[in-house]
Amino acid sequence: MNFRSHSRAALAATMIGALALGGCVTDPETGNKRISKAAIGGVGGALGGYLLGDLLGGRNDRTEKIVGAGIGAIAGAGVGAYMDAQEKKLREQTAGTGVDVVRQGDELLLRMPSGITFATNQSAIQPQFQSTLDQVAQTLSEYPKTAIDVLGHTDSDGTEAYNQTLSERRAQSVAGYLSSHGVASVRMATMGYGETRPIASNETIDGKAQNRRVEIKIVPAVEGAG
Repeated sequence: MNFRSHSRAALAATMIGALALGGCVTDPETGNKRISKAAIGGVGGALGGYLLGDLLGGRNDRTEKIVGAGIGAIAGAGVGAYMDAQEKKLREQTAGTGVDVVRQGDELLLRMPSGITFATNQSAIQPQFQSTLDQVAQTLSEYPKTAIDVLGHTDSDGTEAYNQTLSERRAQSVAGYLSSHGVASVRMATMGYGETRPIASNETIDGKAQNRRVEIKIVPAVEGAG
């Protein structure tokens, strides 16, 4: 692992550690821990930007495609309530599964460790996780006015080239599964980042487990955004 990757991992681990110590609240309905809005603001937009960033292909372009497909977009005043309802349902569906749901503003990120989604070095979704992904697909279908990025990540074990390919295949596998269960493909884009975006140290077993993940980023398509 090079110095840059180590520094980014250390920074991410420090941020997340700070949030874990002082920025978590308990969801009164699900009992799950979540990052409080105050903590996100206190630690800074840097963490939110690291977690979410911009949509693949650009926000305006993706919104135009969704609207052009006849799905439509959300009126600006209704975005918060639309995403609140979707977040609530996703948290209920994934409670106790090992999937983390992160909220930043009006965007959501579902973080799925590869240990529960894929066997080692494989890109086929494990049968025991399919029921959870079925429910996620159902909610994404019920709230169609969003763009979805499916992002694959690995730890630093193995070669960079292998990790890059594995992360791409896993992202495509999850996107393909969602598409086959009713999520319109026009809403989705995929990207594999290999080992380049760690959220924890690759020098520990636990850190590597956190870095091996697939993330589903959900961003509202807002009227007038294009």
